[in-house]
Amino acid sequence: MKKFRKMIGIACMMAMLVCLTACGSSGRSQETDGKPDTPETTASQQEETDESLDTGAAEPVGEQDAPAAEPADTEESGEGNSKVLVAYFSATGTTKTLAEYAADAMGADLYEIVPEEPYTDDDLNYSDRNTRATVEQNDKNVRPAISGSVENMEQYEIVFLAFPIWWGEEPRIMDTFVEAYDFSGKTIVPFCTSGSSGIGSSGKTMQSLSTGDATWLDGERFSSSASREDMVDWINGLGLDVEAK
Repeated sequence: MKKFRKMIGIACMMAMLVCLTACGSSGRSQETDGKPDTPETTASQQEETDESLDTGAAEPVGEQDAPAAEPADTEESGEGNSKVLVAYFSATGTTKTLAEYAADAMGADLYEIVPEEPYTDDDLNYSDRNTRATVEQNDKNVRPAISGSVENMEQYEIVFLAFPIWWGEEPRIMDTFVEAYDFSGKTIVPFCTSGSSGIGSSGKTMQSLSTGDATWLDGERFSSSASREDMVDWINGLGLDVEAK
């Protein structure tokens, strides 16, 4: 009987030991699993996640922004700079190219001074004293007729006048043009194309023939090889309220 009680007591003690061991093990497991749920760990993980998202979002934003700039530039260019006019006379196409450079760089309006009677190659034969161009240049009173006219000249604040140099002067058709308009309040900027001769007194001559109190800037001479960049640099150095680009 005593043996039986002793055995029961031992069994109870062993059962209690097993119970205590299991409880202790369970407590340690809960403590370890709880570490990832602490506020510090959660904040750290969230910070890493946010950085990853920001880095990933940077590339798509850049790709979307780049194309968006092109339509804006196109729209701005399309509107044009309505306060600036580039008017040009070109018998062979050399002056036309530079005038187009200027107008495009400023977003300005472009107007071609077209003679009612176009100049032929024979008219421009400088070695013949009897050709049309030679006869015109020898007579300061000649005014070749122009086909068409500039609409709403009053809207322009700045007018560029482009022309070739013929016998050291502006072609007489340029005199026809400047006498046809009132340039009051405008800034007039002449420039010419020439193989060797400078602009000379062309600007002063046209100024004396024009009507209205305008500001005339000194002219510039360009060779046929002048580039668009040359034109842009010159325009931006004039100190006008217009930017060429």
